[in-house]
Amino acid sequence: MKIWLDDLREAPQGFLLCKSVNEAKRAIISAEERGENIELIDCDHDLGDYFLDGGDGIKLLDWLAERGTFYPISLHTMNPVGRDNMLRTINAYWK
Repeated sequence: MKIWLDDLREAPQGFLLCKSVNEAKRAIISAEERGENIELIDCDHDLGDYFLDGGDGIKLLDWLAERGTFYPISLHTMNPVGRDNMLRTINAYWK
């Protein structure tokens, strides 16, 4: 499974679109319960109104790090500060 976390952009072919952090969490938990491999999580930082459902994209990275599930991450955010913050989290926890 490939997850595309973004409130505005359409997901590329082969990706599951999640518009909020909580929606992405539910998709990840469901995939894990089914034993499905999570190949990639591609994240935006700013999630607009969907921020109210779990925060911005960095909150998904925080949650993954807290639970020790270091799935491959890619970033497609256009927010340079958000990208830097997300990269700091990835560099600190993903080995």
